[in-house]
Amino acid sequence: MNKFALKASAMAVAASLSSGVLASEHNLDMRVSLILDGIYFNELKHGAHSPAGFGGGHDHGHDHGHSHGIEEGFNLGHSELAFEASLGELLDGVLLLGFDNDHIEVEEAYLKTRSLPAGFQVKGGKFLSDIGYINSRHSHDWDFVDRPLVNEYLFGDHGLQETGIQATWLAPSDTYTLIGVELLQGENAEVANYIGEQEAEDGTDRILKDRAGPRLLTAFTKWAPDLGHDHALQLGASGGYSFSYQYTDQHSTRHEDWEGTAWFAGVDAVYKYESGRSYGQGNLTLQAEYFYREIDVDRRDVNFEADGNGPIGHIRNVSSFKNKQDGLYAQAVYGFLPRWEAGVRAEALGLTNDLGRGDGTSHDASFRYSGQLTFRPVEPIFLRAQVNHNDFAEEGDGHSHGGWDLMLQVNVALGAHGAHTF
Repeated sequence: MNKFALKASAMAVAASLSSGVLASEHNLDMRVSLILDGIYFNELKHGAHSPAGFGGGHDHGHDHGHSHGIEEGFNLGHSELAFEASLGELLDGVLLLGFDNDHIEVEEAYLKTRSLPAGFQVKGGKFLSDIGYINSRHSHDWDFVDRPLVNEYLFGDHGLQETGIQATWLAPSDTYTLIGVELLQGENAEVANYIGEQEAEDGTDRILKDRAGPRLLTAFTKWAPDLGHDHALQLGASGGYSFSYQYTDQHSTRHEDWEGTAWFAGVDAVYKYESGRSYGQGNLTLQAEYFYREIDVDRRDVNFEADGNGPIGHIRNVSSFKNKQDGLYAQAVYGFLPRWEAGVRAEALGLTNDLGRGDGTSHDASFRYSGQLTFRPVEPIFLRAQVNHNDFAEEGDGHSHGGWDLMLQVNVALGAHGAHTF
């Protein structure tokens, strides 16, 4: 990858701050990178677009359409502009802007310590949570075009991405052992689908009141035994608890309000073999994750228009229920020639798919099977072809006819991008 750095003179920093600190103590190393992503999508055979129990009227804002937001034909995929800087041995800073055809947003903006004692490290700002394995990785680091279903539907379109603080501890042992906790605001993730004050059409407030953050606590651990030079294994476990889960769905004359708590737990495993041959030939990666999520809430319907059920402000359909859902995926990627790799992935969503909602609704599980072929002509560029077979359960208990999707992707990294993690 081509690298360049913008070195800020410590002398200039000192002058601007009217400080007499020596220049060597304030070296700022800035790196800028641009990742451009393009995707061609074709729905070869029509199937259900949303798995039962995760779409429709109670999808908490999902609007995935074809292949989870990708339109038929050519698309500007998920591209990124990243600024990364290090202030000596004190701090790392990251600002990452993500954009596609229609949106641009701050995806990550955080500071991270570099020199705390005893293996401790603190990160604060907006960032992707380190729960599981795939959640903290950006799309150009994935082995497939699309995000695994379990990560997308249990944690949101961007995974678990929050504002807050993270603390980790790296144990002083021969084997890699990392333990971390995160205290997060709890605003944009499915497991803490919080919605603050919202007015009804007549101007009256809904019954749910704002609750101050932070609302979401997560914890994770990662362990990697020493398997020698060619083999590597990392095992992980993670979980989270939302102190305040709130959701409002506006119907024709009423709010449907949910209020309660939520929690999740999961395990992950990644094995990598490096053959030592040129350009990835013979390399093998095996990867799998499982997550379970439970939402425990009280439900209330509140009139914002007078109707046959009562006047404005009338409360009805009061009940308590739990939603229990889970998902998993397993994948394998093998470098069969120099610069060429092939991968397969199998996914299940909603093996447990019990939605309380006061009526004990249960849905069948949904499945997806994918195959990909990737060519890397040079390190910063890859070209990928992927086929998905979607076997999604429909809301009416039955299965749809399986759908088939074709995706072609080109991804180019320009500039100095940070090193990839395990």
